[in-house]
Amino acid sequence: MMRSHILVCAGAGCLSSGGHALKDTLAAELKKRGLEGEIRIVETGCMGPCDLGPVMLVHPDGTFYQHVTGLDVPKLVEEHFLKGRPYTRLLPKETVTANVVATQRDFGFFAKQEKIILENCGLIDPENIEEYIARDGYLALGKALTEMTREQVIEEIKASGLRGRGGAGFPTGVKWDLMYKAPGPQKYVICNAAEGDPGAFMNRAVLEGDPHRVIEGMAVGAYAMGANRGFLYVRAEYPLAIKRLQMALQQAYEHGLLGQRLFETAFNFDLEIRIGAGAFVCGEETALMRSIEGRRGQPQPRPPFPAQRGLWGRPTNINNVETWAAIKPILLKGAQWYASIGTEKTKGTKVFALAGKIKNTGLAEVPFGTTLRQVIFGIGGGILNGKKFKAVQTGGPSGGVIPEQHLDTPLEYESLQKLGSIMGSGGMVVMDEDSCMVDVARFFVEFCCDESCGKCPPCRVGTRQMLGLLDRICRGEGQMDDLEKLEELCLMVKEASLCGLGQTAPNPVLTTLRYFRDEFLAHIREKRCPARVCRELLEFRIHEEVCVGCSLCARICPTKTIFKREELKKFFIVQDSCVKCGSCFDACKFEAIAKTSDGVNGRTRRGQAFEPVPGRNMEQVVET
Repeated sequence: MMRSHILVCAGAGCLSSGGHALKDTLAAELKKRGLEGEIRIVETGCMGPCDLGPVMLVHPDGTFYQHVTGLDVPKLVEEHFLKGRPYTRLLPKETVTANVVATQRDFGFFAKQEKIILENCGLIDPENIEEYIARDGYLALGKALTEMTREQVIEEIKASGLRGRGGAGFPTGVKWDLMYKAPGPQKYVICNAAEGDPGAFMNRAVLEGDPHRVIEGMAVGAYAMGANRGFLYVRAEYPLAIKRLQMALQQAYEHGLLGQRLFETAFNFDLEIRIGAGAFVCGEETALMRSIEGRRGQPQPRPPFPAQRGLWGRPTNINNVETWAAIKPILLKGAQWYASIGTEKTKGTKVFALAGKIKNTGLAEVPFGTTLRQVIFGIGGGILNGKKFKAVQTGGPSGGVIPEQHLDTPLEYESLQKLGSIMGSGGMVVMDEDSCMVDVARFFVEFCCDESCGKCPPCRVGTRQMLGLLDRICRGEGQMDDLEKLEELCLMVKEASLCGLGQTAPNPVLTTLRYFRDEFLAHIREKRCPARVCRELLEFRIHEEVCVGCSLCARICPTKTIFKREELKKFFIVQDSCVKCGSCFDACKFEAIAKTSDGVNGRTRRGQAFEPVPGRNMEQVVET
């Protein structure tokens, strides 16, 4: 008889941090201790806190362990399963209070979330359809096919207030209704899993941890809209998600949950995977359809909209992973229940991927209306290394940068748009005081420039010109009229581009100009980067009062520009030859090297302020 289950995270994050062999090591140790018949090991999908991996959860007591390696297993098994007490060394610490947390439900990262989309992730074996069925899997499909008409399903989705989670936030029920009313004998449904935003991994986690949920949602939607064929469009960079989707599709066919006469009705539905080649622009629905058709992924003018003329010229509906994953609970628990969560205009929950300079990175699902502060500091645990929060970028490379004064903004589509940002698919990149906002704008514009399909000149040429201006400012070569040119370019690209990539590419630039204009002025007027990031504006200097003469910096310097002052037994950097790679800065163990952008004051690797010794000319180069 089983007395306990060990849930081992087998999401991509934990596997990449060494979780591959954890299950086998646990199984061997349990067998050695004679416990294999009492304790079952289950490999699950992502549990959420990616920075703590590999992680595992012991059921039913809820003990949550972090950073578990094969070397920890013997002691963990002895302490927890033989002596009956938690192995405290592997318990997480609450990042806000530094208190040890014994159970998952007491860990603020989990306790402050409300899971609907992720309710099965981290709890079931995604490669076993029976575990999904045991948690009411495919019950919503059965209900739709045997108890509801197509119109009733669509009305239920409308009443729930569900909006598309792909970024635009268009009402899902209205979109389904347009497709339902479109004439034609052949219709298609598509799942957009071409998640390409830097720092975003929400869709990947759902597909890896609960693939049947997405399949069921697509089958319900296909029934409601009159489609009999569907496609899962997944980016090639998600091999684990593709593998588990393939297994899930095979199992669904074997159990009669895909294919012909589902639930002994006249409804037929076939579903297959299409793998994208990694182009960011294929997240746009018309480019995605062209890619499925085997053509170059380029956006097309609208109208006609996909519901009128889509894949192979037939009516087509496209929703993203989270939207499809929300269908099952809406049908089982009712539209009224779902509509009671969130805000007046935006119902339900949203999954966010927390990344950047934040203590708790990973996935967090919260109701709409939760503030940025609650997510970043309540769930995310605040900023790393005691640094100050500076900004958060939402919505991927097409999103805007939101400063500290707007941290209490509720998360919903309209509120973020007012700040110049977007919800996007749910990426949330947190930045601290060491982030240069000019460089941040340049990074995201460079991404959009590289990913532009090149079809329309405003995006193809405009983003390239924006990048050129930002590069010039970062090098300290900018002029005051460059800011006016940059704003004019942004507005032109935003208004004239064909698709959403070009229309939203200026957002990072416009928001950084709006909220951090002083940093642009410092780069242009003072030739200085306040955050000490822009390489051409940096200098690295050795503080002689701190230098111990260990020579590590000189040995690691790739251009051999660090020499010793023989009379002092200290080292110095020849500025004219320094390539500003920062190797010495990163390597110095004594905080003797400072990074400066104004030629006077600097900051050490751990952020400590540095000022030159009074009376010493720091510009002087001593011959050796």
